[in-house]
Amino acid sequence: MPEPSRDEPGDEPRTRRQQLNAVIAGAQTTWASSVQVLRLVWTTSRSLTTSLALTTLIQSIVPAIQVWLAGQLIQAVADGIGAGAAGRDQAVQTIFLLAAAQLVVLVGSSFAQTGSNVSQQLLQERLSIHIQSRIMLHAASLDLADFENSAYYDQLQRAQQESNHRPVQMVSQIFGLGRSVVTFGTLVALLVTLGPLIAVATLLAPIPAFVSGSRYGWQGFHLMRRQSPTRRMMTYLTQLVTTDEYAKEIKLYSLGDHFIDRYENLAAEYYRSTRALIVRRYWAGFGWGSLTTLASSGTFLYVAIQAVQGIFTLGQLTVFTGAATQVQGAFQGMLGGFQGLYEHGLYLSTLEDLMARQPAIASPARPIMIRKPFQKGIEFRNVTYRYPGNDIPSLDNVSFTIEPGETVALVGRNGAGKSTIVKLLGRLYDPGAGQILIDGVDIRQYDVTELRRQFAVMFQDYATYQLSVRDNVAVGDIERAENQPAVRRATLQAGADPVIERLPDGLETVLGRWFDGGQQLSGGEWQKIALARAFMRDVAEAQILILDEPTAALDAKAEHELFARLRDLTRHRISLNISHRFSTVRMADRILVLEQGRLIEHGTHEELVLLGGQYAELFELQAAGYR
Repeated sequence: MPEPSRDEPGDEPRTRRQQLNAVIAGAQTTWASSVQVLRLVWTTSRSLTTSLALTTLIQSIVPAIQVWLAGQLIQAVADGIGAGAAGRDQAVQTIFLLAAAQLVVLVGSSFAQTGSNVSQQLLQERLSIHIQSRIMLHAASLDLADFENSAYYDQLQRAQQESNHRPVQMVSQIFGLGRSVVTFGTLVALLVTLGPLIAVATLLAPIPAFVSGSRYGWQGFHLMRRQSPTRRMMTYLTQLVTTDEYAKEIKLYSLGDHFIDRYENLAAEYYRSTRALIVRRYWAGFGWGSLTTLASSGTFLYVAIQAVQGIFTLGQLTVFTGAATQVQGAFQGMLGGFQGLYEHGLYLSTLEDLMARQPAIASPARPIMIRKPFQKGIEFRNVTYRYPGNDIPSLDNVSFTIEPGETVALVGRNGAGKSTIVKLLGRLYDPGAGQILIDGVDIRQYDVTELRRQFAVMFQDYATYQLSVRDNVAVGDIERAENQPAVRRATLQAGADPVIERLPDGLETVLGRWFDGGQQLSGGEWQKIALARAFMRDVAEAQILILDEPTAALDAKAEHELFARLRDLTRHRISLNISHRFSTVRMADRILVLEQGRLIEHGTHEELVLLGGQYAELFELQAAGYR
């Protein structure tokens, strides 16, 4: 059966109903946005919000007063011109009183405007900080899996990018709308005295422009959402070419032009789609805005003719001229305010979607207290884990135990599942199947924060904070950041003291090149600072030490010195080491060998070499390089 034509009679009512539903939905969204913005602004600062509301109210009634006074003043002048000598004296007195009233209104308006500007600027700054803090606080509460999700990054970037300017627009829009509403109401009251038809004609003309603007605002928001991955890639490519982290490799491989070309290709496509919407939006606005201008000119012509015919006085013509001009501006301000609030509502929906994202990993309502020291060790019991979107398990039915005070090494090719074990152990993920027990208790029964306090960790891809040496070390236990002996002990244990002594300001030296006076370190020096961070956790606090490739950037002498210290430091701790260096691995009490997510071998170095399996093969390959 052929589809019905768009022009068929049965199709039209449905289209109108859809349009009506869209208008109702838009009105509901705008109302909800207004309430949401007001609540957000009020929560940010009640005193500034109150001050801004009062000064806005004062400014909103000033236009009607000024228009009325101007009409009275013109009429007094006209009456004085046509009056006799006695009448002129009375007219002059009236003119002086009206002029004095105008002066008071103007000074009061200027005072209110100044107060409004101060309140609005301060409120905008507070709101921007408030929203950015909310985003950061919420992001800090989310799971590691969220940070490995591209959809989350798109959502986060949209919220962050607009948090720099959107709060400013929100404050301006909500109070500008309130000002326009009051100004509009007072000016309409003046126009109605001249004739209801004049008021209606003046008010209806801007509505088509408002409808058009709202439609393009909706299209702009959805275009922004579609373009979010493109903008994120453009930002990333900019970061590749402009930051020190990638500079060496980009220069050595002459990658600058390649990344710039990719950026320009993406930017060209981004510009084309953005340009098409902008051109349509503003030319449509011009067309519908011309209708408003035509209506304004027509009504002025009508009133002017009425004045010539003696139906309106010169003062009434002055009132109409001022009121008609300002009431259209106020009405357009109202419509623009509603349109802006609609767009802000779309932004706030993105922010609220982000805030609605809740961590899947949470503490139980009644967590079990962690025993210190542990009486039992770690047990992985038939643990399986798949990363989202990956059908192949990263860990497949893995079981093993680590006793208190035991040092265990994890060995395997890249992608074998070693780092996944560490992340599961720290409850950065929860296993899809099986159990992880620490001290005989499923780790899901512990408070997450308290559980993680039991770990001192250094990852292979450790963070290099562009902060002072002290800050880089203290983040390992931020509550003891001001504890100088603790920081010094940690740097000594990591062998970082010689590095720090060479720096111009010692512990206060800023590391990296992002800020003035920053000092860049070598890979091995950075690794010692990262190790010191792991050692910031007190022995009584951190009962599990995890080192992921702790000697990857160290020379042979530094590696030997580090493990001489580690033997003493790990004596009463569970220690889990991931390494590809067999000089490091063979020092462990026991070695676990992983392959494609499965535990295939375990034992001491000597036992595994005699076994002649994969460990022995890998050890022989590495040892051959030193012969």
